[in-house]
Amino acid sequence: MAVVPDADRFTGSICGFGTASGTRIVVGRWLTSPLGSFADVMVERPDGVRVLLAPSDAVASYIGGIYAFEEVVTVPVDVTSSGSSLSVSAGPLEARVGLGPRTAVGWLLRSVPQRLATSTTWAAALDPVARRVRAGVRTRGSTPGGEEFYGATDERAVVSVRASWEGEDLGSLAPVVPPVRFGYGSSPARPSLVQVVTTVRRRPPEPSVGR
Repeated sequence: MAVVPDADRFTGSICGFGTASGTRIVVGRWLTSPLGSFADVMVERPDGVRVLLAPSDAVASYIGGIYAFEEVVTVPVDVTSSGSSLSVSAGPLEARVGLGPRTAVGWLLRSVPQRLATSTTWAAALDPVARRVRAGVRTRGSTPGGEEFYGATDERAVVSVRASWEGEDLGSLAPVVPPVRFGYGSSPARPSLVQVVTTVRRRPPEPSVGR
């Protein structure tokens, strides 16, 4: 299936972490995108059910058309940062994430010129290396709805989390294990917050066949 040449770019951050309950959570906070500024949350529950928490029908339709979920829910999504922590409020989910220092990978990412680091050529070239260095991590791949390129520019460690789902405590911070299954790759197993520019090339819809 051909991929459309036009691409959408999302600039922001992705925070991935697990909890002792077996819940794994990926928070996207996008400062610029074709859909404006917004945040969304992808959750994989211990039973394997994948849930998208989206702030609008437009975001739900876009992200739900690219990734795979059993449930897509439109709820207010509020993500704020104080520098040392990230606060998340999204329907049934409440979380406060403690952020640590820049990681060794973060220092390496910052050494790459921004123009190169966010290019699709660089993401494609880096993908084989990323897969070897960090299990489950990809910088290029195909999703159910298109093709994506991740240009990471910085990384900080996640050092603590307090999270609840529908008021029930999800437990202490844990690795993102097993890997989440929303698309072609997972967040790093080690909880982290990554600054990233994501380039999305969506596939055109399948033509309808008349009778």
